Amino acid sequence: MLITGSINTLSAKWADGFSANGCNGSPKHLFDHPFLQAVGMFLGEVSCLAVFYILLCHDRRKPEPQMASAKKFNSFIFLPPALCDMTATSIMYIALNLTSASSFQMLRGAVIIFTGLLSVAFLGRRLMSSQWVGIFLTICGLVVVGLADFVSGNNDQGHKLSQVITGDLLIIIAQIIVAIQMVLEEKFVYKHDVHPLRAVGTEGMFGFIILTALLIPMYYIPVGQFSGNPRGVLEDALDAFCQIGLKPLIFVALLGNILSIAFFNFAGISVTKEISATTRMVLDSLRTMVIWIVSLAVGWEQFHGLQILGFIILLLGAALYNGFHKPVLARLPWYRERMEEEYERERLLTENKDSINVSP
Repeated sequence: MLITGSINTLSAKWADGFSANGCNGSPKHLFDHPFLQAVGMFLGEVSCLAVFYILLCHDRRKPEPQMASAKKFNSFIFLPPALCDMTATSIMYIALNLTSASSFQMLRGAVIIFTGLLSVAFLGRRLMSSQWVGIFLTICGLVVVGLADFVSGNNDQGHKLSQVITGDLLIIIAQIIVAIQMVLEEKFVYKHDVHPLRAVGTEGMFGFIILTALLIPMYYIPVGQFSGNPRGVLEDALDAFCQIGLKPLIFVALLGNILSIAFFNFAGISVTKEISATTRMVLDSLRTMVIWIVSLAVGWEQFHGLQILGFIILLLGAALYNGFHKPVLARLPWYRERMEEEYERERLLTENKDSINVSP
């Protein structure tokens, strides 16, 4: 999970750094095709569906199958979260063209803020005080990372400061959409007890079909200076294929992105199942560090102390939100008493709520 997750972001950034001629002898320009990259990512997710059916067939051959039979459900329940995934992914690939890989990965931590707030608003969940502190620390960490980009200018690939700030803001906007996706999945999808690989694959299938179809109108929509292709359109897939043909290393980078997202989803689900969701969060945090170190090593960005401070604050925020402090505090008598009181209060509130809802 750590390796493939890191490769996923780094390969996308590597592809963005290539320059090649386009179709009809157009001059050299950067490979700026975020929507085509998003299509590739969804193709990687679709492969999870194939893996699911392979595992299911293998499991059925065992004397005592362990996987539950593939239950029937309406696949269109995945359409709303798939649309969120498609929008957020496209925005993030645009942002990755404008900012550094390390800032991209760190700022994705903003999803904690919006997931927490939306789960309170729409799922009726109550957040603990430690989770609110985690959200506050995450906000502080995001401000520090953004400040690091502002102070340093983060001119990787010659981007202007305004472009870097725009990229950072786009990542934050994308996390709002990702949080909406998570809330939709929890409210409408998880109750159907769908296998995670099947869920990822089905969402990927919707995203792949819809975004591939959208590449056609995007080829004709002019966006002027906001475009990174010679024709100045929203997405020029033909230009991308011409660049790939003239610079085969771009294909290698894109293939790395497609394969890594497939293995990353499979590995992430396996870690959650075999170890814990907490371990998955730790590995995801380490992924940020790996991406940052590699970006420095290859010269994609320059070292800035504020980024380390921002990363540490984000890490603390994520740790508090995900309950990392509980095993340590559980050893303290006063904390155990407080948790017992909290549990008793919740039980009484639940009983009172049930008694109020009982029909006369």
